[in-house]
Amino acid sequence: MLSVTDSIRISSPFNDTRLKFLSPSGNKTRHQLTLVRNRPRISCPQRKNICRCSSTEQPQRRKHRSAKSDDEKGIDPVGFLSKYGITHKGFAQFLRERYKSLKDLKDEILTRHFSLKEMSSGYELMGMQRNMQHRVDFLEWAPGARYCALIGDFNGWSTTDNCAREGHFGHDDYGYWFIILEDKLRQGEEPDKLYFQQYNYADDYDKGDTGITVEEIFKKANDEYWQPGEDRFIKSRYEVAAKLYEEMFGPNGPQTEEELEEMPDVATRYKAWKEQHKNDPESNLPSYDVIDNGKEYDIFNIIGDPESFKKFCMKQPPIAYWLETKKGRKGWLQKYMPALPHGSKYRMYFNTPNGPLERVPAWATFVIPEQALAVHWEPPPEYAYKWKNKQPVRPKSLRIYECHVGISGQEPKVSSFNDFISKILPHVKEAGYNAVQIIGVVEHKDYFTVGYRVTNFYAVSSRYGTPDDFKRLVDEAHGLGLLVFLEIVHSYAAADEMVGLSLFDGTNDCYFHTGKRGHHKFWGTRMFKYGDPDVLHFLLSNLNWWVEEYHVDGFHFHSLSSMLYTHNGFASFTGDMDEYCNQYVDKEALLYLILANEILHALHPNVITIAEDATLYPGLCDPTSQGGLGFDYFANLSASEMWLALLENTPDHEWCMSKIVSTLVGDRQNTDKMLLYAENHNQSISGGRSFAEILIGNSSGKSSISQESLLRGCSLHKMIRLITSTIGGHAYLNFMGNEFGHPKRVEFPMSSNNFSFSLANRRWDLLENDVHYQLFLFDKDMMDLDKIGRLLSRGIANIHHVNDTTMVISYLRGPNLFVFNFHPVNSYERYAIGVEEAGEYQVALNTDEKKYGGRGLLGHDQNVQRTISRRADGMRFCLEVPLPSRSAQVYKLTRILRA
Repeated sequence: MLSVTDSIRISSPFNDTRLKFLSPSGNKTRHQLTLVRNRPRISCPQRKNICRCSSTEQPQRRKHRSAKSDDEKGIDPVGFLSKYGITHKGFAQFLRERYKSLKDLKDEILTRHFSLKEMSSGYELMGMQRNMQHRVDFLEWAPGARYCALIGDFNGWSTTDNCAREGHFGHDDYGYWFIILEDKLRQGEEPDKLYFQQYNYADDYDKGDTGITVEEIFKKANDEYWQPGEDRFIKSRYEVAAKLYEEMFGPNGPQTEEELEEMPDVATRYKAWKEQHKNDPESNLPSYDVIDNGKEYDIFNIIGDPESFKKFCMKQPPIAYWLETKKGRKGWLQKYMPALPHGSKYRMYFNTPNGPLERVPAWATFVIPEQALAVHWEPPPEYAYKWKNKQPVRPKSLRIYECHVGISGQEPKVSSFNDFISKILPHVKEAGYNAVQIIGVVEHKDYFTVGYRVTNFYAVSSRYGTPDDFKRLVDEAHGLGLLVFLEIVHSYAAADEMVGLSLFDGTNDCYFHTGKRGHHKFWGTRMFKYGDPDVLHFLLSNLNWWVEEYHVDGFHFHSLSSMLYTHNGFASFTGDMDEYCNQYVDKEALLYLILANEILHALHPNVITIAEDATLYPGLCDPTSQGGLGFDYFANLSASEMWLALLENTPDHEWCMSKIVSTLVGDRQNTDKMLLYAENHNQSISGGRSFAEILIGNSSGKSSISQESLLRGCSLHKMIRLITSTIGGHAYLNFMGNEFGHPKRVEFPMSSNNFSFSLANRRWDLLENDVHYQLFLFDKDMMDLDKIGRLLSRGIANIHHVNDTTMVISYLRGPNLFVFNFHPVNSYERYAIGVEEAGEYQVALNTDEKKYGGRGLLGHDQNVQRTISRRADGMRFCLEVPLPSRSAQVYKLTRILRA
C-alpha cells in the first residue's frame, strides 16, 4: 500500500523539504517519516559513467551504516566503574547488555531515519506546516484511529470537509494521518498556471512577482541554458513533473489504492519511451544510451560522446530560473486567502472502534487547555518575533535563579511573560546570577499542578502569553547575559484525555504503557512507553524543538526516579548496586536518557542538561561512551532535605558537622558536577515552609519577633546558603525570593483554598524592609565570590577541618579559606585552622557584618590575619582566627610570604 510518506515524497519535485520512506532491505517494517531540508531538487548526471539497472527494478537501498567498532570510538560500556573502583559483576554485565540494546536501538532508528538528527527533528514535519505550494499540511500519528478530520472555526467545525480515512491516500498502515488544507482562491483570480507554484511567505516581494509568466521563464531557460541536441525530457522536465503531479494528485487523480495503477519499473518505462521516440530526429535523442544485457542487477556503462557528457556535467543547476518562478508573500496574498488563518482554533476528530473522539493535536504549538483547543500560530512576518541577542557563552560555573512565571508578581493573579521580563529579569541580573531556570512553562491544564502534569509538550502555557512573548523573554534574558533553562518533564504526563495524550487515539497504548505500568503508583499520571520508536521520535524531537524554536540553553530533567524504575522510585534504597540493575529498572527509560544527551550535545554542543534523581543512579554525569548517562550536572536532593530536618527537628547544639559535610559533598564521585541548593521550590510549595518562615516566621519587620530569635534566624539563613553554595560542585541554585528570606509559603489556587491567589505570589515589597534587604545584600555579595572571583569553577573544595565538638567546619577552595562556627553559644578568639600557603589572609565576606544584619563583632584590625609556622590539620601553616558564634568568614589569600 502507498503510505502517507510516499504520497508526501512525490507530491512536489520543488518542495522546500524532501521526505523519504526508508525501510530495511528484505524486511517489512513500520513506515516512518523522515525529513531532509535542502535546496530544490535539480537532477544532474553522476560523475561516474556507471549506472545500475535490471529488467526487474530493484531500487538500490541506502546501505545500513553500522556503528564503528568500540576501539575506534573509544567506547567502554563499563568505563566509569573502573574510574570509581566499582567491582560489582552484576551491574557491569547490566551495563554491557544495556550498551548492546543501545546499539540495536540506534540500528533500528537508522533503518527508519537518515540520521539521529533527522529523527529528533519531527517538529519540521509533524503538526501544522506551511507548504510553499499555497497550502497547509497537517500530519499526526494516531495508529488506533480509523478516520481523522480537522475541525475548527476555519471550516465551521465540519467533520467531513478536511479529512482522511482508511483505504485512501492520507493514511497508511502505520498510523500516520496526512491532511492538506488548500488555500482558497480569491474571487476573480485565476489558478496558477504552474501546478506546483511556490510562494515565499516571509518576503513581500520576490522575483516571481515581476509579472513574467511561467511560459516566458521556461522559454528563457530553454534558450539560454540548454544547448541544441540535449534531451527534450531534460529540457522540459518542469512540464513533465507538473503533468505527473497533476495526474497523480490532481482533482481527477486516483483517490484509493485500487484506483492507482501499477507503476512499471524503470527498464520497462525506458524501453517504452525509446519505442515512442524511435522516429524522432537525432537532435532530440540523448547523446548517450544504456546497453542492457538482460541480466538482473547487472551494471552497465553509459556510452556516449565524452565531450558532450563532460560539458553536460559541468553545467550548474538552473536554480536561478527556478527562483524566478517562486513568488513572494505579496503575490500570495493577492491571489489566495489562507486556508487556516493565523489564530484559528481547531481540534482533531477521530473515529475509533470505541466511537468518535475529539483531541488537541499532540504536536500543537499553542493551546488553550481550558477550552481544549489548539490555536494556529502563524503571525505575519511583520509581526513575528525577530531575535536580537546571541546566546551567552557557556559559563564554567552556574548560579541558577529558579523561577515560576505565574507566581513571580506581587499581585494576587497569574503573572505574564511580559511582567516577568520587566520586573524579574532585571532583579536576577542585579542579584548576580547567570542563569534562570523556569518551571511550569510547558502547557498544562491544571494551574495548581505547578506545571508538572504536562498536557501539551510543544506549547508554552497560554496563561502567561503567546509563543512570541516567551521568545522575547528568552531573548531579553540573553541580552542580560543570562542563560535560560527549562525544567522539562518527560518522566510522566498528565492523565487528561481531550487536551493531553492519554487515550489519544482511543487506545490505551499509543504513547503510554498499558496496565499498571502505564500509571504512576501515587500521582495518577501516565508513564511513557520509551521503547516505542514513535514515542522516542516525539520526546527527542520535543527537546530539540525547545532549543531550536525558543533558543533555550539547557534542561533540568525532572524526577528521573519516576521513569527509571517501575516502582517510580517509591522504594527504600540501601545503596546496594543490585538496586540499579534488578527487575525494577526500566532499561528503555535509560536508553532514552542516553539518546537524549547524545543527540542534544551533538546538535547543540553548548546545551546543558541537569539530572534530578533522588536515587543518584550510577554514572549520571559520566560520558555515554564510558557507560554513563551523559548529563552535565546532577542535583543533590538530599542537601535541602537535611537542612529542613535540622531546622525543624534538631536543636542547634545537636547539629552534627560530619553529617552536614558528608551530605553536602556525597561520596566525592563527580562532586564537580554537583548542583547544590539549600532550598528550592519544593520547600515552600503546597503546604511546605521556606527556611525563612521556619527561622524568622511570617513577619515583615522586627516588631513581631524577638531580637535574639531574629539574629539566630538571619545568621543561620546566611550560613546555610554560604556553605551550600561553596562546598560542592560548579553549580548552585536558589528559588525565587529565597535570596531575601521570603517568609511565606507558596500555595496555588485550588479547591482547598477556594482558589485563592493570596499565597501564589512573591512579596517583592519586603526588599524595602531592613531585614530582608540585608539578607538580599549578603546573597548578592555571596554571588560575587563566583562572579568576580570565579570561586565555583576552581575545582573541588579541600575540606580539612571538621570538628563536631567545637561545631567548626573549614575548607579551602582556590585562594579562599572558609571557616564556619555553627555553635549557638561558643565564640573562639584564636581558633587554629590549617592552610597550605604562608601569607596574609583578608576577610572577603563575613556573615556577622552589620550591613548583613549581624553583630559586627570582628573589628577592623581583625580583617587581616597572617599565618604562623605551625602545622595544623595536616598542613604546613596555621591561621589563628576569631570565630564569633553562629558566624562564617571567607578569607582570601592576598599576599604570599616566603617560608
